[in-house]
Amino acid sequence: MNKAMVFPGQGSQSVGMQADLAAEFPVVQQTYSEASDILGYDLWALVRNGPAERLAETVVTQPAMLTAGTAAYRVWLAAGGAAPEQLAGHSLGEYSALVAAESISFADAMTLVIRRSQLMQDAVPAGVGAMAAVIGLDDAGVIAACDEASIIGVAEPVNFNSPGQVVIAGHKEAVENAVNRCKDAGARRALLLPVSVPSHSSLMIQAGEQLQEALAGADFKTPTMKVIAATDGKAYADTDDIRSRLSRQVHSPVQWVTTINAMISAGATGIIECGPGKVLTGLCRRIDRGTRATFIDSMDSLQKALLE
Repeated sequence: MNKAMVFPGQGSQSVGMQADLAAEFPVVQQTYSEASDILGYDLWALVRNGPAERLAETVVTQPAMLTAGTAAYRVWLAAGGAAPEQLAGHSLGEYSALVAAESISFADAMTLVIRRSQLMQDAVPAGVGAMAAVIGLDDAGVIAACDEASIIGVAEPVNFNSPGQVVIAGHKEAVENAVNRCKDAGARRALLLPVSVPSHSSLMIQAGEQLQEALAGADFKTPTMKVIAATDGKAYADTDDIRSRLSRQVHSPVQWVTTINAMISAGATGIIECGPGKVLTGLCRRIDRGTRATFIDSMDSLQKALLE
C-alpha cells in the first residue's frame, strides 16, 4: 500500500492523550522530556493531569501538538512501521510533518512553534477574535455568508476541511453574524468554537510577517520525503519555499480537501493520522470514501495501522 501520513493541529489535544502509547514506548516520554527542556515546564505532567483549560491555551496547545505528532511518528517507527511516501499536516501539523521528513530538528521546530504561538496569541486581543464551524452548507454558501457579514468586520472561511465542513474566523461580532447567516442559508450546524485566536484569517497577517525573522534563522534542510503544504496542496520545493509558505500559512486558509485529493492523485491508497485523536481520519473518509484512513493514538489503533 502506498501510505501517506497526516499530522493534526490545534483542537485534537486532550488531557491524558498518548498515555497508552507511553506505557509501551519509552520514546513518548523522551519526546515530551525534550520539549519540556525547551519550554521550561513539565509538558508531560500538564498533558497527563491538565487542567484542560491550560492545555487549550494557544501558547501551550501548539507546542503540545508538535510534541504529540513527533512522539506518535517515533512510536510508528519504533513499532516497525515503514516511512510514508507523502506527508502533510493540518495547520500546525505541518511542523510535525517537516520534523518527520528530517527537514528540521524537533528542537528547532519547537523553538519556531513557541514563537509562532506567542505571535498568534498576541495578534488579536482576547475576546476580539473568534472561530466557528459550519456543517452542512456548501463552500459557496459559507463564502457568501462571510462576504455579507464582512460589512461589520473580518469574517472569512479559513479551513476547508471536507465537503460540507468549513471553519470561519475573524472579528467575533462578524463571525457571529456569519454564523447566523449560515443557519439561515440552511447549514445543519453552525457554532462558535472555544478559541479566541482567529487562526488563518487576515487578522494574522502581522503575526505571519513577524514570524519571518525566526524562520529565516532556522536550519531547514530539503525534506527526505514529499511534504504537501496544506495551503495549496502542492509539495514544498526547497528550503526557501518552506520558510515562505510557513510564514504565509499563519494567515492563509487551510485547503484540506485540496491537500488530501492531491495526495490521493499522487498515489496514496492509505492515509495514517499520526497524533492524538482521529479528527483528520474522519475528514479523509468524507473527502474520499475509497481511501483507507487509519489513526495512531493508542496501542489498539497502532496495531490496526501496522496491519493496513
